[in-house]
Amino acid sequence: MNALDTIKEALASIRANFLRAVLTLLIIAVGITCLVGILTAIDTILFSMSDSFNRMGANTFNIYPSGERMRGNNNGKDIKKGDPIDFRQAVEFKEAYGYSGAKVAISTFCKWNSTVKYKDEKTNPNIRLIGIDENYLSASAYEIDHGRNFSASEVENGDHKIILGDELVNTLFDKKPEKAINETVRVGNTRYKVVGVLKSKGSSMNASNDRRVFIPLLNAKRYYGYTDKNYTVMTAVKDPTAIEDAIASATGSMRNVRNLKAVEDNDFEIRKSDGILETLKDITTELRLGTIAIALMTLFGAAIGLMNIMLVSVTERTREIGIRKALGATRFNILFQFLMEAVVITILGGIVGIILGIIVGFIVALAIKGRFVIPFNWMLLGIVVCVIVGVISGLYPAIKASRLDPIDALRYE
Repeated sequence: MNALDTIKEALASIRANFLRAVLTLLIIAVGITCLVGILTAIDTILFSMSDSFNRMGANTFNIYPSGERMRGNNNGKDIKKGDPIDFRQAVEFKEAYGYSGAKVAISTFCKWNSTVKYKDEKTNPNIRLIGIDENYLSASAYEIDHGRNFSASEVENGDHKIILGDELVNTLFDKKPEKAINETVRVGNTRYKVVGVLKSKGSSMNASNDRRVFIPLLNAKRYYGYTDKNYTVMTAVKDPTAIEDAIASATGSMRNVRNLKAVEDNDFEIRKSDGILETLKDITTELRLGTIAIALMTLFGAAIGLMNIMLVSVTERTREIGIRKALGATRFNILFQFLMEAVVITILGGIVGIILGIIVGFIVALAIKGRFVIPFNWMLLGIVVCVIVGVISGLYPAIKASRLDPIDALRYE
């Protein structure tokens, strides 16, 4: 009897005890549904929140001169304050940095207390004026509401163009962003043409992100530059999980730009913005472990039930086993048949559980309007677990069946 015939015999035996097999199958299906469904739901939530954090800037890191914001010592050694990252270094880094899928954005603060005027209207003198390049808005998770971003040529030429934050539009253009496009505003004594208006981004670190205006980087250098002015370098990567590799590559590039020797320490520091995402990953890891533990407990109960059913089946089919052995079946044939019956039941239960689990994950994705991904890894895990449960549950009954004496088995009533 080959393996295919053994599987057919196993299915025939399951049909002969259909209700009992279905009840056991459903117990296994519940365990696999918990395993696949909750893990898929967790992944869906993680992917959705990861996308949200990317829009919030969790996939970025900034490069600052060392000691710029924080002073202290390291094992008794004073931290040396690094020289500012000047315009040339920032641009050279942007051109040299070649990490796949990464975008480098350069910015610099011009004034913290600017006043923006439009005709007879003007803002309070609390507007932040910032010089940026064409990559800054996307890297900082700003979104254009009306108009457009700066072009690369406008940044390089230092054109008199400006992009307004949402709060300024409310003040100067009566909450009508479409009216601001192509109008001329003044920042101090300098006139700028409005090319874009940003969507509201709210506040962070007790500072409004909507009370800002942006001008092309070279224009900022022309009017607000000085010898030791610092330029902030921000890098955004597509995949937040690859940020460590991107930082390692950025460290090497910046060392070359700063002309640091091999024996010299870095005179700059890199700060990530993915702390929330890392915390989320830690939490979801614990949730996954908890889910697996709960599912395994359910499957443990199913395994006990399946073993009991197989032992009953061995007792009920003792005479059948004797006939098979009398006709030439070996101990291995009997063992393999009963073991296969247990595995087939668990795999069928696993398939039902996987289908239900995928449905659960899909419903969660719809509920949170997130991104659903078919959980091939959890499907594979579910099948592997089912096979292991089937082997463990069916091994002892199968061994017991294979060891029956054919003469005694034929006499069994």
